[in-house]
Amino acid sequence: MKECYVFLAEGFEEIEALTVVDILRRDNIVVQTVSITEDKVVEGAHRIRIIADKILKDIKLSDAALLVLPGGMPGTLNLKECEPLMAMVREFADTNRRIAAICAAPTLLGDMGILEGKTACCYPGMENQLKGANVSMEEVVTDGNITTSRGMGTAIPFSLELVRVFDSETEAGAMKRKIVYDQ
Repeated sequence: MKECYVFLAEGFEEIEALTVVDILRRDNIVVQTVSITEDKVVEGAHRIRIIADKILKDIKLSDAALLVLPGGMPGTLNLKECEPLMAMVREFADTNRRIAAICAAPTLLGDMGILEGKTACCYPGMENQLKGANVSMEEVVTDGNITTSRGMGTAIPFSLELVRVFDSETEAGAMKRKIVYDQ
């Protein structure tokens, strides 16, 4: 079964990363947290330490069906500085495989030219960094293989959208009811 990789960099936004992990695992999607450093312990933007399931050098891109880039500062900048991760993102984009980014992280996709001609959203005030995108103010946007979202407050709708695109509309609706969201 294909896996979802959620990448953790020092300074990542904890809610954006862990909400995705929690909701996708509730849907029985195989999710692995991946530290982009040599250390499995990664500290988030609010000093919450997480033990990642894997480290970047130990994952196989062929095992992945979805790459998730949480935002946060300086987490997003640290993701951008990780050349092996950016190469993986580029390969996924070039082969039209699924990528998701939330908060400031969609700006990385803009910098790479991946959003060219696509509709996308990001953290308010960073829209000018979504190079080539049709900017949306929606909470969550999926355009083709790319899903973007605006920030911590949109982590649940972002995660539910990933359930929808990864699994089905039916399962996303069932998950919404299960977690008592938006009722």
